[in-house]
Amino acid sequence: MNTKIDIKQGDITKSENDAIVNAANTSLLGGGGVDGAIHRAGGKAILEECQHIRNRQGGCKTGEAVITNAGNLKSKYVIHAVGPVWKDGSHHEDELLYSAYHKSLKLASKNNLKTIAFPNISTGIYGFPKDRAAKIAIQAVQDFLIEDESIDNVTFICFDDENYRIYTQLLGKTII
Repeated sequence: MNTKIDIKQGDITKSENDAIVNAANTSLLGGGGVDGAIHRAGGKAILEECQHIRNRQGGCKTGEAVITNAGNLKSKYVIHAVGPVWKDGSHHEDELLYSAYHKSLKLASKNNLKTIAFPNISTGIYGFPKDRAAKIAIQAVQDFLIEDESIDNVTFICFDDENYRIYTQLLGKTII
């Protein structure tokens, strides 16, 4: 099963996949961290499409995902997934994070995308504990790959050393 799951450390905006996932906020208008980096690197085409989605449905709810073009990025699409802000673990944060990953994969499958790269959703400014978030992310991906074999490869692209170490240990991979 893990043959479909890879881990890399680096900048997700440089990734060449059918889709990269943006750790978006509910407004879809860009922000800090991964969200800001994707909007800056992808250019105004992504923002314009996000604005159309906002006008049509009023943004994107926590735990949900929407898809746009990738603008100037090397990937074909950006899937904007809204993860939860960590409060204390008793406000459905785990379920909402799981949903953000699962709904991203469903969108990729629905659009016949074969490769997808995820950042570490909600672990930056949203404050989700990194160990807990990684376990949820991996579980969501593994569960999806069991039910739907349309995705050929899922890559977790970790920006920081700590997330890279956590994912590598959880997936039993060798750190290079």
